[in-house]
Amino acid sequence: MSRYHPALVALHWILALLIIGGLIMGGNVLANTPNTDPFKLTALTAHMSVGITILALMLIRLVVRLSTRKPPHADIGNALANRTGVWTHWAFYLLVIAMCASGLATASIAGLPAIVFGGSGDPLPANFDDIASRAAHGVLATLLSILIALHVAAGLYHQYIRKDRLFARMWFGNRKGDDNA
Repeated sequence: MSRYHPALVALHWILALLIIGGLIMGGNVLANTPNTDPFKLTALTAHMSVGITILALMLIRLVVRLSTRKPPHADIGNALANRTGVWTHWAFYLLVIAMCASGLATASIAGLPAIVFGGSGDPLPANFDDIASRAAHGVLATLLSILIALHVAAGLYHQYIRKDRLFARMWFGNRKGDDNA
């Protein structure tokens, strides 16, 4: 088998777009919009909706990942690099799920579900600085951004330096030798 299951491929690319969008929205738009700005509520609605979607899709992706056949792990001839590649992929699951959990915790502590989705009419808190899970959300965002940059760099290394066509594994096409394609 040379490719991942089509559901994993689709979820990979959908999640990549949603996660990068969520990171940009959180780090650039929400972080720079005062809580008194009426646009903040619209931005929070979008950010929280995307975050909940990411969590649901990531959990689905984990189930599909654990229940489908996969191509063998990439082998570049270095045991440490090979193990790092495997650990990195599991780190994505951990960081994304932890990021979503810290976002949900922050929202719950700040009473955001009622404000953002329930139309309670209550104002947003003055800030979120005193909420520990918000600090964790920021740290996780930084770690996830670094991991994404390394993941992209590794993919480009495989595609253009090693020329091993590793990128094709996470794209649509014939899954050679897979009876469950």
